[in-house]
Amino acid sequence: MQEVLRKQIMPDTHLTCVKTDKFKTCTLSVNLIAPLDREAAPKNALLPKVLLRGTAAHPDMAQLNAALDELYGARIVPLIRKKGENHCVGFLADFIDDDFVPADERILEKTAALLGEVLLSPTTHGGLLRADYVDGEKKNLIDEIRAGINDKRSYALDRLFELMCDKERFGVHKLGDEARAAEITPMSLTRHYQSLLSGARVEVFYCGAHDPARVEAAVLSALAALPRSGPATPVTTDVRLEAVTKEPRVFTDKLDVNQGKLTIGFRLGKSMLSPNYAALMVFNAAYGGSVTSKLFLNVREKLSLCYYASSLIEKHKGVMAVSSGVECTKFEVAQNEILAQLDAMKKGDISDWELLSAKRAVITSIKANMDKPAGLEEMFFDQTIASIKITPDELAALADSVTAGEISEIASGVELDSIYYLTCLDNGGDAHEN
Repeated sequence: MQEVLRKQIMPDTHLTCVKTDKFKTCTLSVNLIAPLDREAAPKNALLPKVLLRGTAAHPDMAQLNAALDELYGARIVPLIRKKGENHCVGFLADFIDDDFVPADERILEKTAALLGEVLLSPTTHGGLLRADYVDGEKKNLIDEIRAGINDKRSYALDRLFELMCDKERFGVHKLGDEARAAEITPMSLTRHYQSLLSGARVEVFYCGAHDPARVEAAVLSALAALPRSGPATPVTTDVRLEAVTKEPRVFTDKLDVNQGKLTIGFRLGKSMLSPNYAALMVFNAAYGGSVTSKLFLNVREKLSLCYYASSLIEKHKGVMAVSSGVECTKFEVAQNEILAQLDAMKKGDISDWELLSAKRAVITSIKANMDKPAGLEEMFFDQTIASIKITPDELAALADSVTAGEISEIASGVELDSIYYLTCLDNGGDAHEN
């Protein structure tokens, strides 16, 4: 049984508590939320990793890790998330529940205090974040950005959104770009850190067995030094209902690959005027988001046109993408069949079995996330950004009530926006066409 409480505890700072005795561990996260911005993105991505290098009281990783070890192996990890056109950075701590340690240990309060220390009291030199920590983590960030191309499936999806939304904030990668990352200095990062602390919206999430009043007291104590300089920047996303151009835009990159990547971007259209998120999830599962979907069973299994074919929805932005691995000579036939499956859904071609299987896939996914504290944190955080005021159980119940007509109506409003080919070097055509 879960008890969910959400309240404002400081200016532009909210705490969501999910009280449950289901787990032996607890999760506590602190998230700073700001508009996704091309200039700020690499600084946001770099900041939590630099802060985790050391605090004023624990100035290096060895001492910080020793403090965590004293809390029975508690962990603090950086968070860098992109939700619609919002950049969400911070930390997540997981730690053992007090019921499983000697009495009076107060692990919640000690972990919250250490989390607040990491966020608000970094080790500095001359008033700036330490140059050796900034330079070291900047190199790691640049390496991570460069390494993005190694996973071609993920890279193709990132490139699609970058090109499809090149005039929108959503086109910015959550890690930023290499050129801007290379320009970061201890001074510029320190200034950005101070600005983010004072101007970002703050969302705190807790999942565990402790009473919400105790959690609130621990969080307020940990964040007592958090500066607030006025209203935070609102959490918003520019949701565009229609494709940018009448005819779909086509982009091509050529790399030394044996398997091509066909990635197709859509706008969700009129369904985003008053989103039914449960229906959107079932629609996606029926189209390409599950192993019983039309794309998986027809395009991949029956016709063998793709090595893989799946769809995903970014509900905060109102976009959908189909990701597929295709032989470089079969792009056109695979593309035609992918679009044909969507057309079938627009016409109401959704069997009872397909609908039931899609519902089961969605409900199973929700239940699986509810079985771990970090999964609950992700779900509630995701719903907070989307302003969804229902519990995961309620979302699952709504998914179970979705009709074939609702799925067909969503499909009928979907508009093809952009097509991205990641093709082989010997497949003809010029790279990066528009």
